[in-house]
Amino acid sequence: MKDSSFEKVLGTFDVMVVAFGAMIGWGWVVSSGDWIKTGGVLGTVLGFILGGLMIYFVGLSYAELTTAMPQSGGEQIYSHMALGSVFSYICTWILILSYMGVVCYEACSFPTILQYLYPNLVFGYLYTIKGFDVYASWVLIGSATAVIIALINVIGTKKSVIMQTVFTVMIAVVGLILFGGATYNGTFTNIETQMFVGNNFGDIIGNIIKIAIITPFFFFGFDVIPQAAGEINIPLKKLGRLMILSILLTVVFYSIIVISIGLVMTKNDINTSMKLTGLVTADTMEKAFGSKFMSKVLIIGGLCGIVTSWNAFLIGGSRALYAMSNANMTPPMFSKLHKKYNSPVNALLLLGFLSALAPLLGRVMLVWIVNAANFACCFSYCMVSLSYLIIRKKYPDMERPFKNKRYKLVGGLATIMSGAMMIMYIVPNTNYTLVWQEWLIIGVWLLIGLMFFIYSKLKYKDKFGLIK
Repeated sequence: MKDSSFEKVLGTFDVMVVAFGAMIGWGWVVSSGDWIKTGGVLGTVLGFILGGLMIYFVGLSYAELTTAMPQSGGEQIYSHMALGSVFSYICTWILILSYMGVVCYEACSFPTILQYLYPNLVFGYLYTIKGFDVYASWVLIGSATAVIIALINVIGTKKSVIMQTVFTVMIAVVGLILFGGATYNGTFTNIETQMFVGNNFGDIIGNIIKIAIITPFFFFGFDVIPQAAGEINIPLKKLGRLMILSILLTVVFYSIIVISIGLVMTKNDINTSMKLTGLVTADTMEKAFGSKFMSKVLIIGGLCGIVTSWNAFLIGGSRALYAMSNANMTPPMFSKLHKKYNSPVNALLLLGFLSALAPLLGRVMLVWIVNAANFACCFSYCMVSLSYLIIRKKYPDMERPFKNKRYKLVGGLATIMSGAMMIMYIVPNTNYTLVWQEWLIIGVWLLIGLMFFIYSKLKYKDKFGLIK
């Protein structure tokens, strides 16, 4: 299969920074305290390893599918070949929700982190949502940044990846500085007193599982690569290995951050930090080096993480929407490429516009959109993993540059584990059951998808799902 719509401009390092930058994001700065309070230092590391194991098996499935069918659109192609056009539509449309969720999350996170750096930046009170005061300056910063990042993507993939490279390198450098300072000035005694959370073995295991359940959102991102497969110019077998490597590097990065906090911060330190700023990682940097300035350096690293994740998911979401339009599943306007820059301009502008609206809902939007996106992510992973098993059985002779030896084990574990995590968001009283606001987000998105589905079915009839 060949996709010649896009120019092949992405090399080896480009692929790594897109995938790694997408997965790191801002969570390691803002959520680290919650992780350790839930699972303990070692418990959190084990939880991320467990969650990373699920993503690893899903990643193996993706790696084989991506190298066998290196077309822009990824999941839309795989699910269509395995399950047909209707299931392909459902899988890809829900996948776009998960991408959209991250983009909106970052649009709300960006002004939030700037507020920590510049407290006087917030002015022009508008209204209050769920206890959060929404200010005009806060909305303007988030919305303006959404427009800027969308426009950078419009002027070309290579331009956006250059930005991605600069900010991803900065994240890695800041993370290594934190680890170096924690190793030199910290003490293992701190970790010994907060290795796990729980009064007995059952509680400890339960808390580790709680960490594992939330990990899809923090590992979500390697699957941006299949969306841009038609723009990648490296050997296919190597591409599959890079996807797996990006997952492993992300597990290592998160583990290093958690261990660094454990070396430097006591339980009381973490509790105090949670009450005062909520930025435990930044306070760890300050304590490790004895400098308030170093906490700001770490926050800037988190700011870079917001941009890399935001940029990567805008790439992925726009390519998924382009692929659906190119297969006569959504209006043809979304498959339009810019005459000069050859980018999916309308798809980018739509996602940019929606993310620009997100700050209007205030910071409470973060919680709702994270959980809705997590559910959508697990659902899509489950469908792709199932598609992988079906394609292996239906097309055993397909050329596969990256080939898993035990495909039934890989695909089976990926399907079961992602499916189990998805169910946790549906079943009542699991601590992760979606609330009505989150179901409303999903419901509105599905309603829009249903309208597009009906429109495309009536317009294209038998050509629905047929790639142009």
